[in-house]
Amino acid sequence: MREQLEKLKLEALSQIKNASTKKELQEVRISYLGKKGPITEVLRGMGKLSAEERPLIGQVVNVVRDTIKEEIEQKEQKLEELEVEAKLASESIDVTLPGRPIQIGAKHPLTAVIEEVEDAFIGLGFSVAQGPEVEIDYYNFEALNLPKNHPARDMQDSFYFTEELLLRTQTSPVQARTMEQHQGKGPVKIICPGKVFRRDDDDATHSHQFMQIEGLFVDENVRMSDLKGVLDAFVKQFFGADREIRLRPSFFPFTEPSVEVDVSCGICKGQGCRICKHTGWIEVLGAGMVHPRVLEMSGFDSSKYSGFAFGMGVERLAMLKHDIDDIRHFYTNDMRFLAQFKRV
Repeated sequence: MREQLEKLKLEALSQIKNASTKKELQEVRISYLGKKGPITEVLRGMGKLSAEERPLIGQVVNVVRDTIKEEIEQKEQKLEELEVEAKLASESIDVTLPGRPIQIGAKHPLTAVIEEVEDAFIGLGFSVAQGPEVEIDYYNFEALNLPKNHPARDMQDSFYFTEELLLRTQTSPVQARTMEQHQGKGPVKIICPGKVFRRDDDDATHSHQFMQIEGLFVDENVRMSDLKGVLDAFVKQFFGADREIRLRPSFFPFTEPSVEVDVSCGICKGQGCRICKHTGWIEVLGAGMVHPRVLEMSGFDSSKYSGFAFGMGVERLAMLKHDIDDIRHFYTNDMRFLAQFKRV
């Protein structure tokens, strides 16, 4: 019996040594230590032994079983270590490879233009005012000298929710609200950037949603020359110190007199080219002196106070500044287009 157990031990240790996977090791465990294994069979036959042999053989069986079990555990640990090493080797990182560049975002060109315009006018003493995009008819039209059924309302085909509630067609309502808040006391010196909405068919130069920046200055003794000086300073800072402006008579219901403001063409330097339609000038914004009726409706004494107002399209400024030929580029989220405006 003793020789048989020693032989089983040597066979088991040999198979443990030759096992190359955890599965093969498990098969050795079951083969020798399982319920149907030879060592278990020996333990079951212990009752047939004499009282003198039983403790001696029992001790030998325990030694053989513990030896086989310990060898299996050690081999299993080695196999696990080899698996980890193989996995680490397969997942190793070559630190000599060049790194992948991180894609860094940038401001949208319209946001950048708005901030540039704000900086220019803040430097001239203006502050930035905001207002609701869903506006009531009174502030969008009536407070700006556009009463019900006024023909000029047809120029701004609007999105109405009800007869008195609409998406604002301009940022001028912010001017009316701000003047009301001042309760007839000047000065009021603000610019109003924001989204506006009109029922236009989308094409290369029109959009149903676009951005505007309007400005307002109300105080005693404000003159047309002040308006020209402010706009000239803005144009030189935004487009370049060599650019000039000119004022042409126009009509807006909320200003009197009203003007269209042109800037000298930066391509031909005023000589005439395809971009400026051979005139040397490009229209950039509308402006004028605040209509006395608008001042009165906002609580200002028009015999004491005067003011000027102006409005410009952000997309138009961006298109002129960056030579962009289609307004739809700003809203299609084409990364090839937007990536051009990243600042190094």
